[in-house]
Amino acid sequence: MLLNQLSDAQLAHAFSNGDEKALEVLIKRYKDKIYTSIYVLVKDKYLAEDLFQDTFVKIIKTIKGGRYNEQGKFLPWAVRVAHNLCMDYFRKTRQVTNVSLPDGQDISMLFGASDMTADVIEKRQTHDSVRKLVEALPEEQREVIVLRMYGDLSFKQISDLTGVSINTALGRMRYALLNMRKMISDNHMVLR
Repeated sequence: MLLNQLSDAQLAHAFSNGDEKALEVLIKRYKDKIYTSIYVLVKDKYLAEDLFQDTFVKIIKTIKGGRYNEQGKFLPWAVRVAHNLCMDYFRKTRQVTNVSLPDGQDISMLFGASDMTADVIEKRQTHDSVRKLVEALPEEQREVIVLRMYGDLSFKQISDLTGVSINTALGRMRYALLNMRKMISDNHMVLR
Protein backbone atom coordinates (compact mmCIF):
# COMPACT_ATOMS: atom_id res chain seq x y z
CA MET A 1 0.00 0.00 0.00
CA LEU A 2 1.30 3.45 -0.90
CA LEU A 3 1.92 5.89 1.95
CA ASN A 4 -0.48 8.49 0.55
CA GLN A 5 -3.30 5.93 0.81
CA LEU A 6 -2.80 5.47 4.55
CA SER A 7 -4.98 7.21 7.13
CA ASP A 8 -3.57 10.01 9.26
CA ALA A 9 -3.37 7.68 12.26
CA GLN A 10 -1.52 5.04 10.20
CA LEU A 11 0.92 7.67 8.95
CA ALA A 12 1.55 8.98 12.47
CA HIS A 13 2.12 5.41 13.67
CA ALA A 14 4.49 4.70 10.77
CA PHE A 15 6.40 7.91 11.53
CA SER A 16 6.65 7.04 15.21
CA ASN A 17 8.19 3.73 14.11
CA GLY A 18 10.87 5.51 12.06
CA ASP A 19 9.31 5.99 8.62
CA GLU A 20 10.32 9.59 7.82
CA LYS A 21 8.38 9.52 4.53
CA ALA A 22 5.13 9.12 6.48
CA LEU A 23 5.66 12.56 8.02
CA GLU A 24 6.27 14.03 4.56
CA VAL A 25 2.88 12.69 3.44
CA LEU A 26 1.16 14.24 6.47
CA ILE A 27 2.86 17.57 5.86
CA LYS A 28 1.92 17.59 2.16
CA ARG A 29 -1.64 16.57 3.02
CA TYR A 30 -2.28 19.43 5.44
CA LYS A 31 0.41 22.09 5.02
CA ASP A 32 -1.87 24.57 3.22
CA LYS A 33 -4.64 24.43 5.82
CA ILE A 34 -2.26 24.59 8.76
CA TYR A 35 -0.20 27.41 7.27
CA THR A 36 -3.34 29.39 6.34
CA SER A 37 -4.76 28.98 9.84
CA ILE A 38 -1.53 30.44 11.23
CA TYR A 39 -1.27 33.22 8.64
CA VAL A 40 -4.84 34.41 9.19
CA LEU A 41 -4.10 34.77 12.89
CA VAL A 42 -0.68 36.45 12.70
CA LYS A 43 -1.02 38.33 9.38
CA ASP A 44 2.70 38.15 8.65
CA LYS A 45 4.14 35.78 6.04
CA TYR A 46 7.54 35.33 7.69
CA LEU A 47 6.15 34.92 11.19
CA ALA A 48 3.60 32.44 9.83
CA GLU A 49 6.41 30.45 8.23
CA ASP A 50 8.34 30.40 11.51
CA LEU A 51 5.27 29.34 13.50
CA PHE A 52 4.46 26.72 10.85
CA GLN A 53 7.93 25.22 11.31
CA ASP A 54 7.56 25.40 15.11
CA THR A 55 4.21 23.64 14.77
CA PHE A 56 5.75 20.71 12.92
CA VAL A 57 8.69 20.54 15.31
CA LYS A 58 6.19 20.19 18.15
CA ILE A 59 4.13 17.66 16.17
CA ILE A 60 7.29 15.61 15.46
CA LYS A 61 8.32 15.64 19.12
CA THR A 62 4.81 14.66 20.24
CA ILE A 63 4.51 11.78 17.78
CA LYS A 64 8.08 10.57 18.38
CA GLY A 65 7.48 10.79 22.12
CA GLY A 66 4.44 8.50 21.81
CA ARG A 67 2.04 11.18 23.06
CA TYR A 68 -0.09 11.50 19.90
CA ASN A 69 -3.69 10.39 20.49
CA GLU A 70 -4.70 8.39 17.43
CA GLN A 71 -8.38 8.63 18.32
CA GLY A 72 -8.52 12.28 17.33
CA LYS A 73 -8.19 13.57 13.80
CA PHE A 74 -4.74 14.76 12.80
CA LEU A 75 -5.78 18.06 11.19
CA PRO A 76 -7.83 19.43 14.11
CA TRP A 77 -5.05 18.41 16.50
CA ALA A 78 -2.35 20.00 14.32
CA VAL A 79 -4.36 23.23 14.02
CA ARG A 80 -4.78 23.29 17.81
CA VAL A 81 -1.00 22.94 18.17
CA ALA A 82 -0.54 25.81 15.69
CA HIS A 83 -3.21 27.91 17.42
CA ASN A 84 -1.58 27.41 20.81
CA LEU A 85 1.81 28.43 19.41
CA CYS A 86 0.23 31.57 17.92
CA MET A 87 -1.40 32.43 21.24
CA ASP A 88 1.93 31.84 23.03
CA TYR A 89 3.58 34.21 20.56
CA PHE A 90 0.91 36.87 21.14
CA ARG A 91 1.27 36.53 24.90
CA LYS A 92 5.02 37.02 24.61
CA THR A 93 4.98 39.94 22.20
CA ARG A 94 1.57 41.56 22.81
CA GLN A 95 1.66 42.92 19.28
CA VAL A 96 0.63 41.96 15.77
CA THR A 97 2.65 43.12 12.79
CA ASN A 98 1.12 43.44 9.32
CA VAL A 99 3.43 43.23 6.35
CA SER A 100 1.98 45.42 3.64
CA LEU A 101 3.02 47.89 0.99
CA PRO A 102 2.45 51.64 1.43
CA ASP A 103 -0.75 51.37 -0.63
CA GLY A 104 -2.08 48.74 1.79
CA GLN A 105 -1.59 45.78 -0.56
CA ASP A 106 -0.41 42.56 1.06
CA ILE A 107 3.27 42.08 0.22
CA SER A 108 2.72 38.40 -0.57
CA MET A 109 0.85 39.46 -3.72
CA LEU A 110 4.19 40.50 -5.25
CA PHE A 111 5.41 36.94 -5.38
CA GLY A 112 4.44 34.21 -7.80
CA ALA A 113 1.87 35.86 -10.10
CA SER A 114 3.78 35.63 -13.39
CA ASP A 115 2.89 32.27 -14.93
CA MET A 116 -0.69 31.84 -13.78
CA THR A 117 -3.78 31.05 -15.76
CA ALA A 118 -6.85 33.26 -15.42
CA ASP A 119 -8.56 30.60 -13.29
CA VAL A 120 -5.65 30.39 -10.88
CA ILE A 121 -5.47 34.18 -10.60
CA GLU A 122 -9.22 34.42 -10.01
CA LYS A 123 -9.08 31.68 -7.37
CA ARG A 124 -6.18 33.43 -5.62
CA GLN A 125 -8.05 36.77 -5.72
CA THR A 126 -11.14 35.15 -4.21
CA HIS A 127 -9.02 33.47 -1.53
CA ASP A 128 -7.30 36.78 -0.79
CA SER A 129 -10.67 38.57 -0.61
CA VAL A 130 -12.02 36.02 1.85
CA ARG A 131 -8.80 36.20 3.89
CA LYS A 132 -9.11 40.00 4.06
CA LEU A 133 -12.71 39.67 5.21
CA VAL A 134 -11.64 37.25 7.93
CA GLU A 135 -8.78 39.55 8.96
CA ALA A 136 -11.22 42.46 9.31
CA LEU A 137 -13.31 40.59 11.88
CA PRO A 138 -12.94 41.20 15.61
CA GLU A 139 -10.33 38.87 17.10
CA GLU A 140 -12.77 36.52 18.85
CA GLN A 141 -14.86 36.05 15.69
CA ARG A 142 -11.75 35.65 13.52
CA GLU A 143 -10.41 32.98 15.87
CA VAL A 144 -13.61 30.89 15.63
CA ILE A 145 -13.72 31.20 11.81
CA VAL A 146 -10.08 30.12 11.50
CA LEU A 147 -10.46 27.17 13.86
CA ARG A 148 -13.70 26.02 12.23
CA MET A 149 -13.03 26.65 8.53
CA TYR A 150 -9.28 26.09 8.27
CA GLY A 151 -8.78 23.80 11.24
CA ASP A 152 -11.92 21.71 10.77
CA LEU A 153 -12.51 21.76 14.55
CA SER A 154 -15.94 21.04 15.99
CA PHE A 155 -17.64 23.73 18.06
CA LYS A 156 -17.02 21.56 21.13
CA GLN A 157 -13.30 21.52 20.33
CA ILE A 158 -13.35 25.28 19.69
CA SER A 159 -15.11 25.94 23.00
CA ASP A 160 -12.58 23.77 24.86
CA LEU A 161 -9.62 25.39 23.12
CA THR A 162 -10.79 28.99 23.60
CA GLY A 163 -12.26 28.49 27.08
CA VAL A 164 -15.82 29.57 26.22
CA SER A 165 -19.13 27.75 26.12
CA ILE A 166 -20.32 26.03 22.95
CA ASN A 167 -23.12 28.61 22.68
CA THR A 168 -20.57 31.44 22.83
CA ALA A 169 -18.48 29.77 20.11
CA LEU A 170 -21.60 29.30 17.97
CA GLY A 171 -22.60 32.92 18.58
CA ARG A 172 -19.18 34.17 17.56
CA MET A 173 -19.39 32.12 14.37
CA ARG A 174 -22.85 33.50 13.63
CA TYR A 175 -21.74 37.09 14.16
CA ALA A 176 -18.60 36.50 12.10
CA LEU A 177 -20.65 35.21 9.17
CA LEU A 178 -23.10 38.11 9.50
CA ASN A 179 -20.24 40.60 9.59
CA MET A 180 -18.62 39.01 6.55
CA ARG A 181 -21.91 39.10 4.61
CA LYS A 182 -22.31 42.77 5.53
CA MET A 183 -18.77 43.58 4.38
CA ILE A 184 -19.41 41.74 1.09
CA SER A 185 -22.63 43.67 0.58
CA ASP A 186 -21.19 47.06 1.65
CA ASN A 187 -18.19 46.64 -0.67
CA HIS A 188 -20.29 45.24 -3.55
CA MET A 189 -18.03 42.20 -3.69
CA VAL A 190 -18.67 39.15 -5.84
CA LEU A 191 -16.95 35.99 -4.63
CA ARG A 192 -16.77 33.03 -7.02
